[in-house]
Amino acid sequence: MTTEIAEPASKIELPESVGGDIPSFEITLKVRRYNPEVSDEAYWDEWKLTMYGTDRVLDALHKVKWEHDGSVTFRRSCGHGVCGSDAMRINGRNRLACKTLLKDLDTSKPILVEPIKGLPVEKDLIVDMEPFFQSYREIMPFLISKGHEPTKERLQSAEDRERFDDTTKCILCAACTSSCPVFWTDGQYFGPAAIVNAHRFIFDSRDDAGDMRLEILNDKEGVWRCRTTFNCSEACPRGIQVTKAIAEVKQAILSRSV
Repeated sequence: MTTEIAEPASKIELPESVGGDIPSFEITLKVRRYNPEVSDEAYWDEWKLTMYGTDRVLDALHKVKWEHDGSVTFRRSCGHGVCGSDAMRINGRNRLACKTLLKDLDTSKPILVEPIKGLPVEKDLIVDMEPFFQSYREIMPFLISKGHEPTKERLQSAEDRERFDDTTKCILCAACTSSCPVFWTDGQYFGPAAIVNAHRFIFDSRDDAGDMRLEILNDKEGVWRCRTTFNCSEACPRGIQVTKAIAEVKQAILSRSV
């Protein structure tokens, strides 16, 4: 007869409830709705929701879509501030819905959610991103080298890498570009995001097409349309110093012209 040996007791005693209950609160979520198949007019829709201290605006939108109105339309993918697909105007400011905690907003007032400005609205919170990506493609956002392909990686010093480190953080969410007053009124302007991504390669010591990109941006719709309002830097969810990058590109054009 085999006697089972009892499993030793855990050395860590966990309480029945770790951390206690998460406090809840009530919010009113107002979303700017637009459905071209129904009407040419946009309108506001609102819901009263019970949310929790760990919830973000994206969680509130999910709650509405899954439990109240499945026709509410918005983009989202990773939900962790990496893909950049859920950029929208929240209480009048461009933000990522997945990074904006409800408790950090004034929940005593309705939370207003609208599509980002300056791009055609397709439905509800979804805008047509093609004009944005067209500008991005025009600045050639890829490494261009005139030499032969190396047999191993292209080496670069830490100092050279640091020169353009900030602008490598862009996730193409369009929060900066769609916060720019110039972009709102001039759809031909390249916009901050395109200039930021040009900066990333202009100052990369491994790239040989910096002059080409500077020529592209030395245009009436290029860097000189920037009015330095700092909206773009404030809107960037990754903390990129967008206005500084634009100023550095301007300086590079002037230095090249001398």
